[in-house]
Parts: sequence; C-alpha cells; structure tokens
Amino acid sequence: MSQLLTVNKPRRTAELGLLLVALAVGIMANALVYINMARRFDTDFYSQSAILAVLSLAMHICVRLRAKYADPIILPVAVALNGIGLAVIHRLDLGSATGDNAGPRQWLWTSLAVIVAIAVLWFLKDHRVLRRYTYISLMASVLLLLMPLVPGISAGDVNGATVWIRLGPFTFQPGEIAKLTLAVFFAGYLSSNRDLILLAGKKIGPLQLPRTRDLGPMVVAWLASVGVLVFQHDLGTSVLFFGLFMVMIYVATSRISWVIIGLLLMVVGGAAAISIFPHVNKRVDVWLHAFDPQYIAAGGYQVVQGLFGMANGGLMGTGLGNGRPNIVPLANSDMIVASIGEELGMIGLFAVVCLYGLFFSRAFRASLGARDAFGKLLAAGLAFGFALQCFIIIGGVTRLIPLTGLTTPFLAAGGSSLLANWILVALILRISDAARRPIDTTTPKEPEEVTAA
Repeated sequence: MSQLLTVNKPRRTAELGLLLVALAVGIMANALVYINMARRFDTDFYSQSAILAVLSLAMHICVRLRAKYADPIILPVAVALNGIGLAVIHRLDLGSATGDNAGPRQWLWTSLAVIVAIAVLWFLKDHRVLRRYTYISLMASVLLLLMPLVPGISAGDVNGATVWIRLGPFTFQPGEIAKLTLAVFFAGYLSSNRDLILLAGKKIGPLQLPRTRDLGPMVVAWLASVGVLVFQHDLGTSVLFFGLFMVMIYVATSRISWVIIGLLLMVVGGAAAISIFPHVNKRVDVWLHAFDPQYIAAGGYQVVQGLFGMANGGLMGTGLGNGRPNIVPLANSDMIVASIGEELGMIGLFAVVCLYGLFFSRAFRASLGARDAFGKLLAAGLAFGFALQCFIIIGGVTRLIPLTGLTTPFLAAGGSSLLANWILVALILRISDAARRPIDTTTPKEPEEVTAA
C-alpha cells in the first residue's frame, strides 16, 4: 500500500497571486514615471507591461509543470525587483541629458535571462546532476575569469576594472557567470571531501584547527581572489569570491576555526593590497575622506552626490520622475540604490532591502530543507553569495564600506548580472522543489509477491 507524506503542498495558486502583486508593483512604478514626467501612455508602456507579464507567467507555468513543490515566494520577489529596476532605468533614460538608452537593452537582457532560466528549470530535472561536473565547473570558472584578459575579446579598462569582454555590439561580464560555476565547484568539492577536511588537526584553546594539508583549498581560493584584484583591479569581485568559499566551508564543517583563518587571510590580503596597489589605496582614501575637496575628483564626487541624493529623498522620497538622480555618475548601474533612495525615500529603499532579505531567507530555507549534502551546500552558497553582493554594493553606496563596482542584483543596468541572477533563481527553485517534495514511503513488497512478479 502506498502512502505519501503530505507535509508540503504545491502552493502554486499562492505563487500566482503573489506574482500578480509583483507585476502590479513593476507596472505601477513605470506608470508613475510616465505620470510624474508628464508623458502620455504610449505603445511602449503597454508593450513593456505585456512583455513583463508574459515572461513572468511563462516562468510560473514552467515552475508549475517542472517544479510544482518549489517555494512560492522566490519567483514573485525576483519579478518585483526586476520590475522596479526596469522602471527606474527607464526613468533615468528619460531624464538623461546625454540621451542614454539603457532601458531597451535592459528589456532585451531581461527577456533573454528569463528564457534561459526557463530552459534551465525545464531541462535540469535534478540538481544533483551538477555534482558530476565539479571539476569541469572549476575549469569553466578559470576560463571565465581569464577571458577579460585575452586580447581581441577584452573590452579593456572600463571604469578602472578589466572585467568585461566584447561580443560584437554587446559587452559581457564573465565573472557574473563564474560566481555560479564556482558555487557548483565548491559544493561538489566540499560535499565529497567533508570527512577528509574534518580530520582533527592541532588544537589551540577552544579552537580545533584543520590539518595543514587541508588548508590547500582555502589558500587556493585566497590566491584566486588576490589574482582577480591584481590583474582585473576588481575589489568587489575579489571579496565576493573569497567570501563565498569561506561561508561554504563553514556550512560544510561547522568549524569556527575556518572562519577565523579566512578572516586572517582577508585582513592580510587587504592590508597588502592597500599598500601595494594604488587603485585599492585610492578606494579606501575616498571612503575615509569622501567630503575632502582633494578626493572629489578621485571618486569622492560620486559617493557624495549619492549621499546628497538620498538625503534629498528623505523619508517618503520625491516620487519617481520628480528627483534629480541623473546628476550622480553611473546612476543606472553602480549607484542605482542612491537613485531609488532619492525618489522612493527611505521607506522605498527599506522595502527593496526587505525584498532582498526575503529572497535570501527563502533561498537559505531551501538549503536547510535539502536532503543531500550537495544541494544544501549549493543553495547555501548561492544564497550567501547573493546576500554578500547586496551588502557590498549597498554598503558602498551608503558609505558603510568602500564603494566597489559590483552590480545590484535585478535592479542595476547590466545584462550579464541579470542573466546570472535569473539562472540563480532557477537553481534555487530546483533545489527548493527537491527539498519540499513529499517522500515516497511505498511499503516494500513481500518476498512471495516479488517472486510471483
């Protein structure tokens, strides 16, 4: 007799209801832009609204067919953030004195990203298949990180960092995809070698230190992050990669000694980078002395203007289309958080941060519910990497930490970031579906029944 545990329900109807609310948020934000900037609702507005609705509902149908037990909150949160980002970028295009045209590109990349996410969710029936490609993921990560340094396809130095490649009329940042492949490698390696890593080493006080031979992966990750900093001048990606590995190895081993060793390596590497590399030293000086006139031309102008913009927004904001976010350099990419803070106010900015927090918590919930070590580590790594990236960019804009060139997930203009984050959504949905799916507790047949069969 077959019995299925029915602890979790599919809850796809709840997801559809939340998805309609998320679509309303994105579409109404775009409508406010038209109203406040005294523009008529043209065919672009209706076509963009229809495209966002079709893409979202197509993703929902794919989830309903291929991952019906997945978390019902993850997709609506992603759609709401993406819709807000599209509306803000469109508003910045309309107010740009240089005629910036980032909005249509963002719509193109959004469509491509959602289609790729649907394909990943449709064809990847079991996330454990990715474990077979542990070392292939490592090689892919290395190739992706080296591509911006290859002559012929490298886009060169862009805003002080060499992280872009040029593909015809488009530019692409391979490091965004490398975050996903590195997470797959770390999850596969740590789930296979956890027992080896946990072998007892020296004990100093309450800390159980790992053996020297087991420090290899930590040292390699540290050297790789330093290499990104040295050759690509990208402080944010360097911190993100090393932080990703440090969090995943802690989740795998539950040993605080790994975190302490990782923090020590980070402090040593950071101190060396500040003293050796001028671009890192300049970032730190601008962070410490942003309001000093001698640092305005060195990058302080961008930080200070962003702070003034958020202060101008106050609690309620000026309203979408009523502020002056365009006077902040890179307002639609690096500083889009400042643009949202000015026109939606502290309440609107807090709402965005709460959406990020909700996305992280549901992704981490999928990690806790996963029934295999690889799925637990992969979901935890993707969730913490997403949260760490949000912290790095929002902390930089608010001057909590030095400003880096990372993109704000789902909000900032950038096709590679959108593509990577929508693939991340598909992977989290797949792991969440496996975690929430009822376990088949079919009663095994008696020996006589098996023989007769």
